[in-house]
Amino acid sequence: MHLRAGGKQMDPLPNPAPLASKLRNTLLRYHSIGAGEWRAAKKTKDATVWRKPSEEFSGYLYKAQGVVEDVVNRIVDHIRPGPYRLDWDSLMTSMDIMETFEENCCVMRYTTAGQLWNIIAPREFVDFSYTTSYEDGLLTCGISLDYGEVRPNFVRGFNHPCGWFCVPLKDSPGHSLLTGYIQTELRGMLPQSAVDTAMSSTLTNFYSDLKKALKT
Repeated sequence: MHLRAGGKQMDPLPNPAPLASKLRNTLLRYHSIGAGEWRAAKKTKDATVWRKPSEEFSGYLYKAQGVVEDVVNRIVDHIRPGPYRLDWDSLMTSMDIMETFEENCCVMRYTTAGQLWNIIAPREFVDFSYTTSYEDGLLTCGISLDYGEVRPNFVRGFNHPCGWFCVPLKDSPGHSLLTGYIQTELRGMLPQSAVDTAMSSTLTNFYSDLKKALKT
């Protein structure tokens, strides 16, 4: 039995196979949402970000998309849990693999830096992560779990179903289209406007940081 601080029982780790299947189906559904349902949130030279009200919580589901100059496997290896992510993602401050079910499926705990002059304090997340094939490319996706004790000085955030689709661009060898769906519940007492500003910037910065890392 896993216990939270204070002796309250904590959720056990889920059976990975049905969770992975449900997560993949949810991301495929997001990927089929028509363009008319999205509202533009931010555009940079690296990526465009849209948003729509989330079905999971009172915030937004964000969609980000941009072309990345590299092959699918290398891009996804930089995004999913593993040795690369912590080196280049400027928001992430630590990452530990807590459980590994198989090569493409694990539970990880990671922490993020404070944002907006620390209006948003450092956050901690525990996520189930799953990587699978999608068309000619890959999908790496995740969802938060209520698992493990919260570290001191962090607020435990929650990622509702999120993921990244990466497929090769047929007309541009060596380039891939990377599309992400993110809906992070930061929790804590935060003005929604601060959360929205942070999320759009976080996603465009993600693309620029990733592109720099892939060039090194």
